[in-house]
Amino acid sequence: MGYQMTEELKTAVRAVELYAARHPRPVQVTITQAAQMLGLSRPTVRNLMKAGKLSFNGCGLIPIEQVDRLLMAE
Repeated sequence: MGYQMTEELKTAVRAVELYAARHPRPVQVTITQAAQMLGLSRPTVRNLMKAGKLSFNGCGLIPIEQVDRLLMAE
């Protein structure tokens, strides 16, 4: 007896394959990387840091969650 995948299952399997194949996101980023992700200049990212909207973590990098939060606010 053969097993036939439904269209929904095929779509789900393809989504998992695409997710697994993509480059993993970093946990933290540099100011330059944050600027690229946000579509801003480095000085503007520095201004966001001065305003308290972004901050360095203990490693001297910006946590990706902070960048995501700003992207969601747009």
